[in-house]
Amino acid sequence: MGRRSRKRITTSDAAPPRTTEARASSTRPPSRRDEAPAAPWGRFPLVELCVLSAILLGVAGFVVGGGAGNVLLTGAVLMGSVAGLEVALREHLGGYRSHTLLLSGVLGIATLAVNYFLRLDRATIVPIALAVFGIAFAGWRAVFKRRSGGFGMKVR
Repeated sequence: MGRRSRKRITTSDAAPPRTTEARASSTRPPSRRDEAPAAPWGRFPLVELCVLSAILLGVAGFVVGGGAGNVLLTGAVLMGSVAGLEVALREHLGGYRSHTLLLSGVLGIATLAVNYFLRLDRATIVPIALAVFGIAFAGWRAVFKRRSGGFGMKVR
């Protein structure tokens, strides 16, 4: 049995020929909305250095101990938080991923802290912080919808 003995594919069974648009879309690089936004400072690893310094400060805080160690640990938490907040803000404003809850929570907690140190009545601190959280949530969500092309949330 030679090559001719195989059953030939009829035109109805064959896959439709690929159009030029289909070929172009498969070779096209992903759109900008599918990529994480680039940092404004280029390829310099600023966030990574910030995280590294947070790790080093944390280790130093545990080793030193006492009051000075607590200060170092607080610095480590702040450095790590700033690094994560920067990435979240960049991704949110770039329309890449929604970080509405995180950004609103930061504003709510900051409001709690400011009101606590202003020595406001404790019964009013939480409602004010919740109001700030709610307003910020609506604002951040509107910003993300505008930047992402109408999506309220992106799941990857």
